Amino acid sequence: MRLDHVVIRAYDAQATLDFYGGLLGLPLIAAHEGDDWGGFDWLMMIFGLQDGREIVLVVLRGAQPPDETRLPADSRHYALAVDTLAEQDSWRERLQAAGHDFWEEDHGGQHSLYFADPSGVILEITTPPTGAGTTPSEGAMATVKGWIGR
Repeated sequence: MRLDHVVIRAYDAQATLDFYGGLLGLPLIAAHEGDDWGGFDWLMMIFGLQDGREIVLVVLRGAQPPDETRLPADSRHYALAVDTLAEQDSWRERLQAAGHDFWEEDHGGQHSLYFADPSGVILEITTPPTGAGTTPSEGAMATVKGWIGR
């Protein structure tokens, strides 16, 4: 399997459009709307990514963001990859020019920029792209089982 698209809740349609279409420069490739998704009027904005995948933002009119102040903000985030440090430098400059807050982390083999969208969703731009593969790891399974058992 491979990731096809992610769907992210948003709370301010204009700020979301400005952020994803403006600051990030992603093309708005489709939009849909309706009047009853769990009792909410809704707007779906679909932004295209370079590899044919999509980021989908859903605004439910009147919905309020959950209180996640007790949780680390980046414990849920979405990572986008660029191929080179030069591309990442360009993103750093773009965020700085827009006055958008971000932070950086060095993960050894990868370097990442982290920043929030208008709804507080954390995005990451990392380089180089992860090449995780699909081979199961006995070590990973042992770590998970150990954590669950504690």
